[in-house]
Formats: sequence, structure tokens, C-alpha cells
Amino acid sequence: MRNWQATIYHGLPQDLFRFHPEPGGYLAFLGRASPEKRVDRAIEIAKRAGMTLKIAAKVDRADRRYFKREIEPLLNDPHIEWLGEISDKDKDAFLGSAYALLFPIDWPEPFGLVMIESMACGTPVVAYDGGSVSEVMEHGVTGFIVNEIEQAVEAVGRVRDLSRAGCREFFEKRFTSSRMASDYVNVYMRLADPRMRKMEQSMESSLRAVQSA
Repeated sequence: MRNWQATIYHGLPQDLFRFHPEPGGYLAFLGRASPEKRVDRAIEIAKRAGMTLKIAAKVDRADRRYFKREIEPLLNDPHIEWLGEISDKDKDAFLGSAYALLFPIDWPEPFGLVMIESMACGTPVVAYDGGSVSEVMEHGVTGFIVNEIEQAVEAVGRVRDLSRAGCREFFEKRFTSSRMASDYVNVYMRLADPRMRKMEQSMESSLRAVQSA
């Protein structure tokens, strides 16, 4: 039986990414060019929304055949700009200057660090609902959570109504490294306190007794 104690989310240094109050004129995709990340979806969303899409993506060896067959043919469009893999220091300008980040995943994402990187810059996220997305994002505040292309295109049009300052504030409240460290310390202190452990064990025993009655 797993001894689960708490869910503690990843955190970033508060000053790692700067807040960019003014949106740019392009959509951004940042991540691996792999089947589960769905670059093809991002391209389709951008085309239907009539916006430029800048793709900063890494092509792993395992994904090269997929990239050549499925993605490369889609790049022959004047509104699609392939940047390839970018460095960590380039992420700030790339994400911060974007109108929105597209995160059209097709798998149960364990976390999705790029979402909080985008929020830290003040850039809203349009993401497909999967894995951790609904835990990391707040629909209508840090962006929009969607389930299909049409919803994603509509969401892109609604991004202008969101507050970039609100995205940054959400990041500072939930996803800084100091918040993460504090959460870990709280769990460790609770586990280290024998009185607290005894209380929890007593509650667990009472619950088992009720369930078996």
C-alpha cells in the first residue's frame, strides 16, 4: 500500500522569468516534437485562428521518423516558424513575447513545466485537458482548458480578455520554488512530530474499524 503524504507541485525561482505585461502577436509551442505533444494540433489551431505559430521544439532520436513523416510537411506555411530547440535563457523572451502558449497534449501529462514557465511570464495557456493540466491551470484565469480543435480556436480568440498580471500572480502563489520548499518542509515536520504521527495512526485505525463494521 502506498504511503501517500501530499501532492507537492514543481516550483521555479520567482525571478527566473520576467513578467511581460504586453502580449506579442504570435502563438508559441515549446516542447518535444513527439506524437504525444501534438505539434500538428498546434499548427492546425494556429492556422484556423489566423495567427503565426512559432515552434521551439526538440526532435529526439526516437521521434525523427515521426517528425519527418508527420510534422515536417506541415512547416511549409508562411505563418509557421520552426525555431528548433532553444536554450533555457531564450525561453523568457520566447514565452514572454507570445500572445499565448499552445499546449495541445494527447497523453496523461505528469506535470507540464512549460505551463508554469509561461504563466511566470504572464502569458496565458491554451491546453488540452489531460493528466495534470486541470490541476496546474485555472480555467478562465491562466488560460483555457479545451477538448477539441474548435474549442481551442475559440479559446485563442478569448485570450485577449485574460489578465497577464493575473497569470503571473497565479504563478507566484502556487509555483515558486520557495512555495515548493515550504510545502516539503511542512510535510517533513508533520512526519517528524511523533504526536502528529500518533494522531494520524489513531484516525486511520478508527477509519478502518468503521469501514469493516
